[in-house]
Amino acid sequence: MTGSDFDAGSRRPMRLKEAMRQARVELAARSGVVVDLHDAELARLEMLNEGLDPIFADIPPEIELFDRGLARGDPPRLWIDMIAHVEMARDKRTYRFLQDTRFGRQILAETAQIDTLVAAVTTYVARRLVERERALAGDTELGARDRLIDNILWRRRRRTMQALFLIGLVVGMATGAVSLLAIAALFVPR
Repeated sequence: MTGSDFDAGSRRPMRLKEAMRQARVELAARSGVVVDLHDAELARLEMLNEGLDPIFADIPPEIELFDRGLARGDPPRLWIDMIAHVEMARDKRTYRFLQDTRFGRQILAETAQIDTLVAAVTTYVARRLVERERALAGDTELGARDRLIDNILWRRRRRTMQALFLIGLVVGMATGAVSLLAIAALFVPR
């Protein structure tokens, strides 16, 4: 242990809370510029988030498709839903609207203007809502189609079972008749 690990007045170790505070002060001194850039990114994303408030206010509360929130990580991101978010480009002035797809991440919009990005997010939200409506409408169509297919398959199975029963009956009767003739032939005196 070094001398800095102990309090100056006494020879007891620093408390964890004090050590963490001192580590934060040292980190801030070393990385003031990085923190300023990170704070600038967060401020820009917060301004965009405020610009999106009217759009998300128009979405009915029963539609839980979107989960907008600001993630303060590195890099900070403004999440629109589970697959789309906005982050700042390398120049820290340009907004990038990204969507994760099964084919990788796609850039939906890239601009330095908040209004342009708000329009892009509005278009994205509208498309997602229309997709949702179509999916819900398709559920009833798919359900009716599934019931029709189930009925057709059930009828086919029933006909197949009836045909197998008749074939079994005919084969059983033929086998019985042949067996009776064979027994009769064995026991008939010659």
